Amino acid sequence: MTSLFETLSMGPWTLPNRVVMAPLTRNRAEPGGVPGDLAVQYYAQRASAGLIVTEGSQPSATGQGYLNTPGFHTAEQLAGWTRVAEAVHAKGGHIVAQLMHVGRLSHPDNTGGQDIVSASAVAAPDQMFTATGPQDYPTPRALDLSEIPGVVEEYVTAARNAVDAGLDGVEIHGANGYLIHQFLAPNTNERTDTYGGSPENRARFAIEVTRAVVDAIGADKVGIRISPSHNVQGTMETDPTDVEATYTALIEGISDLGLQYLSILADPTLDLIQALRRRFDGVVVLNDGFGTVTTKDDAQSILDRDLADAVAVGRPLLANPDLVERWKSDADLNAPNPDTFYGGGAEGYVDYPFLDGSTAA
Repeated sequence: MTSLFETLSMGPWTLPNRVVMAPLTRNRAEPGGVPGDLAVQYYAQRASAGLIVTEGSQPSATGQGYLNTPGFHTAEQLAGWTRVAEAVHAKGGHIVAQLMHVGRLSHPDNTGGQDIVSASAVAAPDQMFTATGPQDYPTPRALDLSEIPGVVEEYVTAARNAVDAGLDGVEIHGANGYLIHQFLAPNTNERTDTYGGSPENRARFAIEVTRAVVDAIGADKVGIRISPSHNVQGTMETDPTDVEATYTALIEGISDLGLQYLSILADPTLDLIQALRRRFDGVVVLNDGFGTVTTKDDAQSILDRDLADAVAVGRPLLANPDLVERWKSDADLNAPNPDTFYGGGAEGYVDYPFLDGSTAA
């Protein structure tokens, strides 16, 4: 049986363990979406994870949803990310940028007045937190067919920027109800052109983004994250037959590329998830802890049952920068403080102690 603490060959990398830091939105970017000193410290502290996936970061100004999230589309942002990458690499770590265009899950107050766009003009439920408080999500503008290549190019440019800034690669965010997922799901994609209707057409945007990014930076620097039937933020996939057809079309559309990895947020025991893993024929990272916290035993069990090659872990790594060492030695864990998950400063961000009581990276 494979141990969490065994190395993993992933393209040109040899990861020291199979614990992947899941993308975790923290809302602490400096003005202009720039990762600052605290972000440098935060990521460097967690460099002992086998792979770090950054918080979801917008590929363009239009792609921003939440307040104080970082981007990969300005020189100032890239300067900040260069410092992050250098700090992680100095500790022997690997880090990839999660490129997250939120689509309809935004508000003009958070994008500087940019249009809110999506696959179709279907508003999200609930509200977006803005600088003036919660506001209803607006009805997005459906992307015109002629605009879609430009959005694909936003991902491409951001991917090039991430690699130029020194990060090891990118993860394309196709999950959790954001733009790519809005194209995949039938209730948020009402299009009647080549990007809507059939499962194959709804998978087209995800495939085009992935193939274009691979063409730009190479398959050995690209992963993609999906969450079939996650049903969050109003993006619903409730017909099992349609879900299977949609995600089969997606994986078949990228399976020849030789991607670095496929990351899946789902119950790993589901037949569909294991069928997608077999179709992908590469490194698969599983995250089963969105609703519940993933424990060491949970993570090891995924590997013991050969359900994945590595396990993405969120909140335990948020609160325990040396989680791998703690799990390896069965040490006590710091408890995460939900009150400090989003926004603020150092508290709940870089002040969780290591085993020796320090907070030094």
